Amino acid sequence: MLERHGVSRQRACELVGLGRSTYYYRATAPDDGQLKETLKAKAAERPRWGYRRLTVLLRREGWRDNHKRIERAYRAAGLQVPQRRRKKTARWRGEPMSAPVRVNECWSLDFIQDSLCDGRKVRFLTVQDDCTREGLAIETDTSLPGRRVVRVLDRIADERRALPDRLLTDNGPEFIGNALDAWAYQR
Repeated sequence: MLERHGVSRQRACELVGLGRSTYYYRATAPDDGQLKETLKAKAAERPRWGYRRLTVLLRREGWRDNHKRIERAYRAAGLQVPQRRRKKTARWRGEPMSAPVRVNECWSLDFIQDSLCDGRKVRFLTVQDDCTREGLAIETDTSLPGRRVVRVLDRIADERRALPDRLLTDNGPEFIGNALDAWAYQR
């Protein structure tokens, strides 16, 4: 309109319904350099964690950036975790675990599932001290979410007046969720 009809910028913006500040606005990309470097360092420590779990770690360190900005920086740094293919056998790739030598050094948690005669599923959360092989708790219900697992662990800790140095679990949804992660981090 400016070149073809020879009207001023102000008049052209009025005719189109565009604010003059919008016309003059030039977008600037935010500087995500420090955020990318921190994400790369955290991803090197935890290579199988995606941006959501890394966001939790960043929040613990005091970062207050929006999760969308963290995801954008994560993708720009090329840190996407590739889709994991199911393996037929599980392999332990870390260092071999040493056998516990004292009480409350390591507790094992696992779920057992059965069904009632009417077809409903029943789940059992079992907690065991690996040194003494003592069964610390068996929690039974049709549903045992992560918060319930945390309550059981708190109850055992109150009874024994001690917390374990390690928890040994599989990668079930109740164990890898935020509730147990926050509980372990706080304690």
